[in-house]
Amino acid sequence: MNNLEEFKNLGLSDKTIEALKAKGFTEPTEIQRLCIPLLLQDNTEVIGQAQTGTGKTAAFALPIIETIEGKAKLPEALILCPTRELALQVADEIKSLKGSKEIEVLTVYGGASMETQLKALKKGVDVVVGTPGRVLDHIKRGTLKLGNLKFAVLDEADEMLDMGFIEDIEAILSETPENKRMLMFSATMPKPVLSIAERFMHDYQLVRTELKDISSRNTHQIYFEVRESDKLEALTRIIDREVGFYGVIFCRTKVQCEEIANKLISRGYDAQALHGDLSQREREVVIKRMKEKHLSILVATDVASRGLDIHELTHVINYSIPEDPEVYIHRVGRTGRAGKEGTAITFITPREQRRFSFIRKVTSSEIEKQEVPTPEEVIAAKRVKIMSDLKEKISADPKEDYVAIAYSLLKEEKDPLRAFAALIGSIYKDELDKSQYKKISSPSEKGERSKGRKEKAKEAEGSSLVRLFVARGRRDGLTKKSLAQGICAEVSGVKDEDLTGIEVMENFSFLNAPEAAAEKILKHYSNSKGRSIITKAHEDELDREEKSSRPDKAEGRMGRRERRRRKEEYQPYGQDLRLDGSPKPSINKKRKEKTKSKKKRR
Repeated sequence: MNNLEEFKNLGLSDKTIEALKAKGFTEPTEIQRLCIPLLLQDNTEVIGQAQTGTGKTAAFALPIIETIEGKAKLPEALILCPTRELALQVADEIKSLKGSKEIEVLTVYGGASMETQLKALKKGVDVVVGTPGRVLDHIKRGTLKLGNLKFAVLDEADEMLDMGFIEDIEAILSETPENKRMLMFSATMPKPVLSIAERFMHDYQLVRTELKDISSRNTHQIYFEVRESDKLEALTRIIDREVGFYGVIFCRTKVQCEEIANKLISRGYDAQALHGDLSQREREVVIKRMKEKHLSILVATDVASRGLDIHELTHVINYSIPEDPEVYIHRVGRTGRAGKEGTAITFITPREQRRFSFIRKVTSSEIEKQEVPTPEEVIAAKRVKIMSDLKEKISADPKEDYVAIAYSLLKEEKDPLRAFAALIGSIYKDELDKSQYKKISSPSEKGERSKGRKEKAKEAEGSSLVRLFVARGRRDGLTKKSLAQGICAEVSGVKDEDLTGIEVMENFSFLNAPEAAAEKILKHYSNSKGRSIITKAHEDELDREEKSSRPDKAEGRMGRRERRRRKEEYQPYGQDLRLDGSPKPSINKKRKEKTKSKKKRR
């Protein structure tokens, strides 16, 4: 029988102790030990800061269960969560902790049936757990009345503020009674969270638990020093080297999430992005596919991943280094759970060394430095995986028809080994082709900056890449992204990952491409009547590139009128200005059309 004496000493009732015993609790966590006695006192408000996975939910749920009467017509407790998944987890936890006490718990969130929620609210509930948007919707409809509220809880407050819920939260709290008790629990405690406390809380107590690397026992933590431009290549090598990779890749922004996920998908990986721009339905589908292992890679932001409950993750990869040590621990803690081993990998650029050193110092984490796997190492690991895969296939009983075909083939073929190798090659195709992995340059920032563009171009030639000159630049509306997208859209067989080293200047641009891709691009943009838009870069053009990268002092001193005059004089040559071949009107023409439209309006 579990010894729950510590929970009894915190002031919990026998009914609650029975519920804890049924759930298999043995002793309180640090945040529970500190918060429960405080919250069982009258009128005490608490801000609790503790890492994910340390029992924050029980720390506020148990005192609420002990304090509210139950069987109320109007809610006595409101708990706000940033995501649907977290709201469901909190609601389930409260239901399991309430034991035999008659408490009705309702979860409200966007994307769920409004009719079902309206019926439950009309019938009467004691605890409402929901996302800010849907809770505010019910308040405005008049279907959620908070006049009887005793507790208002912000769970994962930092993430709600990051997701832009600040206005909704303020609107909700303004509808709550003055004499309610407000609680905030979060993994991190930035200034905006504390400012909410100053506005809406009275004499609160701040409870912080010691920051510990709770995942370090079962998680092997590694970091790689790589340049930003080489991160994707390093990522694919790591994924290809590992057996049964099943992990989450953390990025800083939604845009980066989409970009990395799309590039992984285009390379044949089972990947999907998870970020705040997804609808609730899209989010549910992605998470379900990941849990059912139809996906092996989730590319997520910290905000979108909060509340995820995915077991057996083999890897967590920090594609972008987190800003806060607590966020690092939160990410790493998603693997190496339930006694299983996991791996946490962090990519560090030279500029991020100082911040990473700070994270290591604060978290006291043992993080091992390793070199990015070489193509040879990745291919060797793939051979082992293929061998294992083939042995598994061979051990299964084949159909008789296949046995007959194999027998006939081996009987006719003079070299059975060659026949078997050809068969394996047809199944695994280019899996063992080293050329699919690009060169990763030295991460030394100083070394990279000291190299001129001519040297970079020579390096490109040495690595079977061709430096291309594009007779279009920023004046033509080009950006690195639009240049790459334009070429990929127009030239069949050229992929986004083929184009590297893109430099967009004022009047022209440069990029690198493998020989085969470069040949297709040059052929597509060749123009027999005049100069082609894209050609091979020559020495004189590389000189122009080198000079244009340096700031022009005379241009800096140029007055506004002179810059405007130069801009008005500029006339793009030819009608094939855009890469897609569509004509682009000159600036003078645009100005005339604008003037005409103004006169018409007058």
